[in-house]
Amino acid sequence: MTSAPTAAERPDLGTPTGLEALAQRHQDKLDAALAAIHDRTYWSAYPESPSPRVYGEEAGPAGQAAYESHLGRRFDLAQPGSDGWAGSEVSPYGPELGVTYPHLTADALIMAAAAALPAWRHSGPASRTAVCIEIIDRINARSFEIAHAVMHTSGQAFVMAFQAGGPHAQDRALEAVACAHAEQTRFAPTAIWEKPQGKKPPLLMEKTSTPISRGIALVIGCNTFPTWNAYPGLFASLATGNAVIVKPHPRAILPLAITVAAAREVLAEAGFDPNLVLLAAEDPDERLAATLAQRPEVKIIDFTGSTAFGEWLEANARHARVYTEKAGVNAVVIESTSDYAGMVANLAFSLILYSGQMCTTPQNLLIPDSGIATDQGRKTPAQFAADLRAAIDATLGPDQQAVELLGAIVNDGVLARLEAAAARAAAAGGAGRIAVTSREIAHPSFPQARVRTPLVIHTEPGDEAITSECFGPVTYLVSTASAQEALAVFRRTVAAKGAITAAVHSTSDEYLEQARTAALEAGVALSENLTSGVYVNQTAAYSDFHATGANPAANASYTDGDFITGRFRVIQSRRHLPQRS
Repeated sequence: MTSAPTAAERPDLGTPTGLEALAQRHQDKLDAALAAIHDRTYWSAYPESPSPRVYGEEAGPAGQAAYESHLGRRFDLAQPGSDGWAGSEVSPYGPELGVTYPHLTADALIMAAAAALPAWRHSGPASRTAVCIEIIDRINARSFEIAHAVMHTSGQAFVMAFQAGGPHAQDRALEAVACAHAEQTRFAPTAIWEKPQGKKPPLLMEKTSTPISRGIALVIGCNTFPTWNAYPGLFASLATGNAVIVKPHPRAILPLAITVAAAREVLAEAGFDPNLVLLAAEDPDERLAATLAQRPEVKIIDFTGSTAFGEWLEANARHARVYTEKAGVNAVVIESTSDYAGMVANLAFSLILYSGQMCTTPQNLLIPDSGIATDQGRKTPAQFAADLRAAIDATLGPDQQAVELLGAIVNDGVLARLEAAAARAAAAGGAGRIAVTSREIAHPSFPQARVRTPLVIHTEPGDEAITSECFGPVTYLVSTASAQEALAVFRRTVAAKGAITAAVHSTSDEYLEQARTAALEAGVALSENLTSGVYVNQTAAYSDFHATGANPAANASYTDGDFITGRFRVIQSRRHLPQRS
């Protein structure tokens, strides 16, 4: 891989020549990203493996040391107007982080962002794109540091924290920058307009089209994927010329603090005001996000989190362009399969990964009462449940291996939902029986970590529990009267509550076409017959759109044109040119 240049190797970014050199150095990466986005093929700028063979022998230990250097200390960002320190993060694995961050009021944040904006707004897409890619490269150089920060704020296991919190998030950031560049350069910046007038000389005008940012953007981070969910909005807004206030979740500040530090470093080197990117740390229950969202100076809001607050933002921040990803009810419709073992193993891994604490994890598995036709004979719902339980156990393996897939329960709310769902199922009996029991696992390295295996509850379409998201390791195996009813339940739940993902398993071309139609009408992305190394939980930058914006789970998609174009406007000026003789 190509590492970020050392300080001695970097051009003097604070000059036009330096910015031109930076743009030239990043041109191949930008071109490759633009090509991948257009062609929807596989490409990645940042290797996802934390192997020393990829990042070097010293990268892992240095990143861990960098993370540990933050613990128990103040994380100073030299942001103006600080009135104290905030932060009380506790790792889902047990330890308190003890890191505090500069606290700024809404007034101080907006004043600093507004003052930083003019030069950046008028710098042009090429300069902004180059600076943003340099920021992402600097973030990539800190991937191990960020991975430990993501692990100990989200509860992800280390490898997942490295991949999802590091290179995968960085690829989504670059995707957003490339899309922003494409949208801002769609039209010729200068054009000569010539209108014939018959025998008279033609009318001549010069017209200039300039993309101008909306102003100040607010990114509201989430607890589970603090970088992956924040980076698309952060970099889409920054690349289109906006200043960005980054408001992390109070339990997951450190990954975004490291991100903001890297951004401020590059911006200052490039001759821009570092206050173009600001960290808005807050103490729990301060509601700084709501305060900032209602300020008229904030023109763009990106939010990932609860449906309640997402809907509040959509209703109360009408002065801003609001992009939200909220809760949804993801479903898998199972009609038949030609690879039963592969299907069950794929589903088992999808339920296990990060204890189901992903917005893309399946919740409802819809299967006909009569069972499903497979290469191993017809399987009833009860047989499928037993096989799924065996596949979960086999995938988890020994406890010391299982914790590297499950991670830790991120907060009390997830644990409470898991326990309540198990209690309801146990009390219901019959249709509410437990198909796969959740159990507690002791983490060998972190005794205080709360680790739980998936819970699968066997139920029926009339159960109200399947109509709302139960975020965490809870899945419902829903027995339907027929395969057609399974599709009907799928349509109904997505239309009412939304979904980020959906999947279908079938050997019937006719049934697959019906599922595709149902997914299109419901406005949800569909995965078909996944049995090997791709899981419904995962989306690939440059190729897969994350969410659609076409159902209640989200009003936006990573990353399409609509996600970009609301962040800037094209302003035109025109002038007469002398008539030609």
